[in-house]
Amino acid sequence: MPPSDAPTLRQQRLGFELRKLRENAGLSSTAAATRVGVSQAHMSRIEAGRYAVSAERVRAFARAYTCTDQDLIDALAGMTGRRVRGWWEEYRDILPPSMLDLAETEHHATAMRIASVIHIPGLLQTADQARVLARNVVPPPAPHELEHRVSYRIKRQVVLYGRQAIPLTAIVHEAALRMGFGGPAVARAQLRQLIEASTRENVSVLVIPFGAGTFPGSGQSIVYCSAAVPQLDTVQLDTYHGSEFLDAHAQLVKYQKVLDLMEACALGPAKSRDLIARIEKDT
Repeated sequence: MPPSDAPTLRQQRLGFELRKLRENAGLSSTAAATRVGVSQAHMSRIEAGRYAVSAERVRAFARAYTCTDQDLIDALAGMTGRRVRGWWEEYRDILPPSMLDLAETEHHATAMRIASVIHIPGLLQTADQARVLARNVVPPPAPHELEHRVSYRIKRQVVLYGRQAIPLTAIVHEAALRMGFGGPAVARAQLRQLIEASTRENVSVLVIPFGAGTFPGSGQSIVYCSAAVPQLDTVQLDTYHGSEFLDAHAQLVKYQKVLDLMEACALGPAKSRDLIARIEKDT
């Protein structure tokens, strides 16, 4: 298979994790390539995510690197093969690659935690709310791109409502509930959908009320995607220049702690739902 000039985030992550295993074993790329019977150039492309690698090859790397973490090896083997052509592929060359990377990361997640202060999390937005927010992208999207962004955002929600729905904990500040984006009708519909989503067995909506005061994580939205093993978790942050993905161990630990502290500031599921209902009634 020819090398890919545009590897996905998932392909890059697999290559990065294989490189970490090699470095932890104290091997140079040349020495490791010799051990597993590939050229040094081929090894470099694999570690850059530019060459597809088989599950058997991953297990061969693990043996060469004397890795004994079987759960990690199995998880890495599960990331191999040709790129999954999920629903997000229809948006390739239409939307920024980072948006497709987020959809693919969510698709493979085993659970998610999201924290948002100003906006309702994208996985819980109505189409009308998503459209209002997408209009405020800088620079403003053309009409056709606007509709692509809205349909993309709604299709992402399959991870919550599909046959293989994953658990989601959404931590939302009261400010997001009261912003009123799109006017009263759009805001009320959004709050009603949020209440409905919170009654699903796999969805927990936790509201941080104004009375909670200051709290960690107040300055940004956070998406934490759990993988088959903790070492492969991913954090996604929204920035003005696009999505930023974090996977270093220290970063994962930090954002786990931030989300834990945010949850500690939030009301429980039932009280959160009651607060959302009161705001919806007053909107």
